[in-house]
Amino acid sequence: MGIVLVTGANGFVGSALCNQMRKKDIVFRQTLRRQPTITQIESSVVVGDINDKTDWSQALKNVTHVVHLAARVHVLKDDSAEPLAEFVRINVEGTLNLARQAVNAGVRRFIFLSTIKVNGEETFDKPFTSDDKPAPMDPYAISKFRAEKGLGEIARQTGLELVIIRPPLVYGKGVAGNFKRLIQLVRNDFPLPLGAVCNKRSLVYLENLCDLIMVCLCHPKAAGQTLLIADGQDISTPDLLRLLAQVQGKTLRLISVPVNVLKLLGRISGHSKDVRKLLNNLQVDCSSTQAILDWHPSFSLEQGIRRTVT
Repeated sequence: MGIVLVTGANGFVGSALCNQMRKKDIVFRQTLRRQPTITQIESSVVVGDINDKTDWSQALKNVTHVVHLAARVHVLKDDSAEPLAEFVRINVEGTLNLARQAVNAGVRRFIFLSTIKVNGEETFDKPFTSDDKPAPMDPYAISKFRAEKGLGEIARQTGLELVIIRPPLVYGKGVAGNFKRLIQLVRNDFPLPLGAVCNKRSLVYLENLCDLIMVCLCHPKAAGQTLLIADGQDISTPDLLRLLAQVQGKTLRLISVPVNVLKLLGRISGHSKDVRKLLNNLQVDCSSTQAILDWHPSFSLEQGIRRTVT
């Protein structure tokens, strides 16, 4: 394996992946949007904004593998006049532009970090599998699915070895967003009205995700696969909160408010989407990934939570 190009290297997943590569003595190059810090200069290339006009020529010199993590992710207050168009510009056009230039530069394998939201927003009778018909709902998921399809076409036309990974919510040291808010609410002994919730959700610990990416860099059976990943142990929202309280040495105060009331409050407050994530099921079946690659998560859900919080 030659040089591995990691886009979005200073992001949540990218930073952790680069740390793992350093430990394994894998030669890699980082791409960043802005001028790097002193510690990043030797292995970094600044590419600016990612779109269909981004010039990747310097970044792709002598590169054999690309791990594409950079993306426009969820925006809490999206001021774009056309949110989908902005997601498409970066996540679709920017990704396909990179893939075409990668092919021309002689890259052999392209690993694309997608999202389980390509499968849908929630599960009902059974967990999501890689064989399910995609059902992306929001602009972010739609853009990721379009990128997957475009990459698949490039791979078919050129022989590029494409690996697609669809993770659920990723947590770990430095996690932000809703997961961080849950940690803080438990830490501050805030009473939570979620005691009546009975759901199951799959999560993936950051180090488990990075480990799978590392395996996909060289495993011959990874090429051409769409791989789902999770920690392998689904958990309800109340049980997740109990675990967060336990590892922080806190006493959790759960109030049992009927689920229908919570949904109503979500609609009234304009936070239906966030409330649904706390109430609904989203289960991922990653048995196919484990069988194809002979891979298993290195850390359990409880270990991942402890390493995240402590």
